[in-house]
Amino acid sequence: MMATFRTRSTIARTLRDLGLPLPGRGAEYNVAGKVVLITGGGDGIGLASARALHARGATVALLDVNQSSLAAAEFALGRRRVLTLVADVRDRPGMDSAVHAVIERYGRIDVVIANAGVTPSPSTLRQIDPAGFDRVIDINLTGVFNTVHPAIDEVIARRGHIVVVSSAAAFAPGLGGASYMISKAAVEQLGRALRLELAGYGASAGVAYFGMVDTQLARATLDDDEIGRRLDARLPRPLRRRISPEDAARVIADAIARRAGRTLAPAAWQPWALGRGLVNVLADGYLAADAECHQLIRELEERPITTHASGSTTAGPDARRTP
Repeated sequence: MMATFRTRSTIARTLRDLGLPLPGRGAEYNVAGKVVLITGGGDGIGLASARALHARGATVALLDVNQSSLAAAEFALGRRRVLTLVADVRDRPGMDSAVHAVIERYGRIDVVIANAGVTPSPSTLRQIDPAGFDRVIDINLTGVFNTVHPAIDEVIARRGHIVVVSSAAAFAPGLGGASYMISKAAVEQLGRALRLELAGYGASAGVAYFGMVDTQLARATLDDDEIGRRLDARLPRPLRRRISPEDAARVIADAIARRAGRTLAPAAWQPWALGRGLVNVLADGYLAADAECHQLIRELEERPITTHASGSTTAGPDARRTP
């Protein structure tokens, strides 16, 4: 009987991971009374996730490089059930210390949301300054490892859950966004590996994919940049729809509640995500032969070399550059 129930539960969870609207929420993990660590917690998706989970009864530990953002976040959350720590996800010893400070304060960490990231200015692999490329990888990928690695044993002990924030850029081509695409594709694989490694211990992990999230960094990358606007315009209209950080946060909070292995928003990206093996072959072939694509690349490479990615080590938007 129990084996049959577990099988049905697993099938239902997998169908929900595929985006199918099954009856009910499929909730099985209550964050009330749990401790949730969030990187990039000072603003954007990180702060919105903290609000959503705090409202559901969780204690939130927010890590960010920006002290003033953390102070504002603590005030916004009412200074109850909230801890803020200044930390840079690139600093491995610093992240170890921050994670252990949370454990020392509360005696536990149940959930981790590895959310901190940056969105680079448009550039090509030929053009990008190597230091700028390294910065994107160090924050978006290595920063995720530095976040989850010191917390894994605690999450296993609590049979908790880990969310790594990837992007639709992990599976869709993005002109001028190679470093971001590379970092988010790697984060996807990190999350998938982590899910398999934790499952046998009764803990879980999942990957969150977002299309465009309407933040200041997204507007700076797409709206305030002439080439960015042209790249944005090449997306099919349904894929250009931006969701708010609050929308993204609700997706993450619901994903934690059902221990989702995969969650994605907005839903318009689901067909591409599920059919990526075929869609990407067609998309890459089309773009490689497209004269407008060639022209955009040439214009990008005529720009001065960009030495730094836009934004900070807080939660960057999925300001995507897809044709």
